[in-house]
Amino acid sequence: MIPGTFDYHRPATVEDAVALLAKLGEDANILAGGHSLIPLMKTRLASPEHLVDLSGIGNLKGITINGGEIVIGAMTTQFELITSDELGQHIPIIAETSRLIADPQIRYKGTFGGNVANGDPGNDMPALMMCLGATYSISGPNGSRDVAAREFYHGAYYTALEHGDIVTAVRIPIPAAGHGYAYEKLKRKVGDYATAAAAVVITMAGGKCTSASIGLTNVSETPLWASDAAALLVGTSLDKTTVDAAVTAAEAITNPASDMRGPAEYRTKMAGVMVRRALERAQSRAKG
Repeated sequence: MIPGTFDYHRPATVEDAVALLAKLGEDANILAGGHSLIPLMKTRLASPEHLVDLSGIGNLKGITINGGEIVIGAMTTQFELITSDELGQHIPIIAETSRLIADPQIRYKGTFGGNVANGDPGNDMPALMMCLGATYSISGPNGSRDVAAREFYHGAYYTALEHGDIVTAVRIPIPAAGHGYAYEKLKRKVGDYATAAAAVVITMAGGKCTSASIGLTNVSETPLWASDAAALLVGTSLDKTTVDAAVTAAEAITNPASDMRGPAEYRTKMAGVMVRRALERAQSRAKG
């Protein structure tokens, strides 16, 4: 189908974009990579009168190291995440996750900021950002602020963003050297959303788990941070009894819908399976 008519705006700075959004009000939508918005416009499920394209704002792109953090500009593409030497060296789970998003054509244009900001529970990056303890930098009509990823998602497509706000960058603490990691995703076919997925980051020392974090994708109306499940792992050797308990705790916080990907009970169990697989791979990668 063909989208409805709209006016196109391409600001050169974040300040210009924020001012435009404030001036145009509720009739304006932000355009990043477009892979969420454009399909809705084609089916007329969304009919904005104005599109504010962020692609002309150069300082919204890029990957830099700032002290103990990596800072990723919101308009950085999934392909750029995959090919980044900095991420490959310090936080390789990001590239691993990016490779499982949609297909190569979408990864060339789809943006990191768009994936984390629109509140779609099926997107892969939000649960990973919660797992990694990321913080989102936001600019809006009331100034700039930071919001932790673990506090950003309030419901399906409902986030801490207010109208006129723009996620400009994501700051991610660099995990300890030698950490173990894995993102496991069950999907029906290439390009599909996850039936269930899990991100795991752990550290080990002396055969014991010294820290752990678990994120879950598409098994609730928001991404989930399974903090209680992760806490069960710390101080253990990740023996079967402990892992079983952590899997059960992770499953307990899920609330998936029954849909074309399967009934709710199945998707909950698959979340547990993804956690178990991710833990096994993360442990095999952990040095310490």
